[in-house]
Amino acid sequence: MKLPIGIELSNQNSEPYCLKLRKNLYGQRNAGRTFFLYMVDGLLKHGYKQSSIDECVFYRGTTIFFSYVDDGIFLDKSVDKINHAVRELANVFDIEDKGDVNEYLGVKIDHLEGGKIKLYQPHLIQQIFTDLHANLNSKSRPTPAASTRILQRFEKEDSHNKNWHYRSVIGKLNYLEKSTRPDLSYAVHQCARFCEDPKVSHTQAVEHIGKYLLGTKNEGIFIQPNNESSIEVYIDADFVGNWNKATAEVDESTSKSRTGYIIKFANCPIIWSSKLQTLQGLSTTECEYIALSQSLREAIPLMQLLDEMKRIGFNIYSTAPRVHCKAFEDNSGALELARSPKLRPRTKHINQMFHHFSSFVKRGLIKVLPISSSDQQGDLFTKPLPQNSFVKLRKRMLGW
Repeated sequence: MKLPIGIELSNQNSEPYCLKLRKNLYGQRNAGRTFFLYMVDGLLKHGYKQSSIDECVFYRGTTIFFSYVDDGIFLDKSVDKINHAVRELANVFDIEDKGDVNEYLGVKIDHLEGGKIKLYQPHLIQQIFTDLHANLNSKSRPTPAASTRILQRFEKEDSHNKNWHYRSVIGKLNYLEKSTRPDLSYAVHQCARFCEDPKVSHTQAVEHIGKYLLGTKNEGIFIQPNNESSIEVYIDADFVGNWNKATAEVDESTSKSRTGYIIKFANCPIIWSSKLQTLQGLSTTECEYIALSQSLREAIPLMQLLDEMKRIGFNIYSTAPRVHCKAFEDNSGALELARSPKLRPRTKHINQMFHHFSSFVKRGLIKVLPISSSDQQGDLFTKPLPQNSFVKLRKRMLGW
C-alpha cells in the first residue's frame, strides 16, 4: 500500500514504510460490516431480537426495525412506541430522526380513500424530463417500448449524439423502475445493456421511455392489501427472445433467454425482475424452469420471514395456517417438471442446478399452478407487448 499524498517523510523515500490502521474509518472495505456488527450489538443490548431469516430485521414487542446500509425504518401501530425507540437509540448511536417514511429515498407516499396507498416518484421523473430536454407538451406514448423492434447492438449505426448523458439517464430510470415503476422494467433493462456504446436506435428507445413517462408521470404503485391473498408469484421466460442471426457472432447475449417475474404479497407488488439468464437454455421448458427457480429463490426466504413473524405473534395476511406460495406458470413442460420431476435425458441436468424448491412443492408449501399467457403478468418483464395486452396486465399489477 502506497502512503497517501500529504504524508511527509524526512528522507523523502516512502518505499520502506507502511501504515498501521488505528481506527476503521468509513470507506474501508470492511467498514460496512464493522458498523453493522456495532449496530447489532447495540440493538441486542436494548432488547431487540435479530431475525434468523434476514439479519437486517429486528423485533421487540410489537416494534419492527430494519436497516438498509446506513438507514433504518421503525414499524409499529403505535407512534409513541416508535418515538420512544428512536429516543432510546439516540443515546447509543449518532442518529438523525427524519420523521415519517414519506419521501424516503425519494418515494412519495399518499394515503387515499378506502385504505389504498400510492407510491410514486414525481420529482425523479421530472429530473429525467430535464435531462432529456423533453417537451412536456409533446405527444406521449402508450407503452414504454415499441412492440415491433428488439434492441440489438446495431454496430453500423451512428453513435449516440444527443446533448444528454445516456448512462446518467439510464441510472435514473433504473432507480425509478426498481422503486415504483415495474412497468418500465423490460424497456429500461434493454436500454441499459448498451450503455458502453449506445447507438441512435438506443437513443430513440430511451426517448420512447421518456414519452411514455410524459403520459404517466404521476403514476406509480397503488397498494390495497387483500387479506384473502398471501404470496403469489407470476413467472415467465422469453426463449431466446433477443436472437439475431446477423449479430450473434459479436453478441453472445442474443442466445440467452430473459427471465421475468413479479412477487406479490396480499395482492401488492413487492419484488420484480427482468434480466437475461446467465446461461443458455436448450429449450422453452428449460428456460421457463430456470425462471421458476430464480423467482422462488426470492419467494422462499420471504415465505420463511413471514412464517417467523407469525410465530412471534404478528398478524400476517394468510389464507392458511402456513404461508403458501402460488407460482403461476404458463409452460406445460415446466409445470410438469416442477410438480413431478421425472428425470429424462434432456432434463436430468436441471435437477443439479435448479430444483432446490422441490421439497417445498412436495410438502404443499408451494403450489405451482397453470395460468393462461393472456393473464401472465410476468409477460410485462420479458418482451415488448402490444398496447392492449400491456395496459391489461399493467392494470392487474399496478392498479391503473
